[in-house]
Amino acid sequence: AEQKAPPPTLAELCDLLGLSSRGSLHKQVQALVQAGLIEPMNGQHRGVRLASGPVETEQGLGTLPLLGKIAAGLPIEAISEPRQVEVPSHLRRRRPCYLLQVEGDSMREIGILDGDQVVIEQRDYADDGEIVVALIRGEEATLKRILQKPGQVILYPENSAMEAMEYDPDEVQIQGVLVGQMRAYL
Repeated sequence: AEQKAPPPTLAELCDLLGLSSRGSLHKQVQALVQAGLIEPMNGQHRGVRLASGPVETEQGLGTLPLLGKIAAGLPIEAISEPRQVEVPSHLRRRRPCYLLQVEGDSMREIGILDGDQVVIEQRDYADDGEIVVALIRGEEATLKRILQKPGQVILYPENSAMEAMEYDPDEVQIQGVLVGQMRAYL
C-alpha cells in the first residue's frame, strides 16, 4: 500500500509559502475551512487535510427568489417578502427562474414531495410531458405534467390516487416549467 505524506504543520506551510506570520496564514486556513476546501483534523499536530467530498465553488452558487407556495388547485400563496435562496448552478437556467415550495402530494410518484422547493423557469409555453406551473382560469395554480392537444389541455398528477384534469386551452396559462428541485432533510 502506498503511504501518504502527513499534512504540513502551520510552520511548514509558512516556510513553503514564504510567509513570516503564522497569524495571517491561520486566517487563510480558516477561510479555506469555511469554504469547504479543507477539513480540520481536531486535536492533531498537523491540523488540516483536503476535503474528502465534492466542493461547490462560489461560482457554482447563485440565488433565486422563493416567491411562494404551490398546492394543487389553490392560488400560489405568495410570500410578502420573497427571500433569496442559494441554488447550485446546475439547477438554474439562463432564462429567469424562481423557487416555489410544494404543498401536497400530487407529484409524489416522481419524487416531488410536500415541502420540497422546485426551481421554475419562467416562461409561458411548454413541451408535452414537461412539468409546469399552470394557472387555471386565472385563479388556481397547480404543478402538473402537461399534455396539449387541439382544443384540449390535460394536466396529469403523478399520484395514482388522483385523476387527470382536462381544460380548454384558453382556461390554462403556463407560468413556468420545472427545471430543478431541492429538498432539506432536517
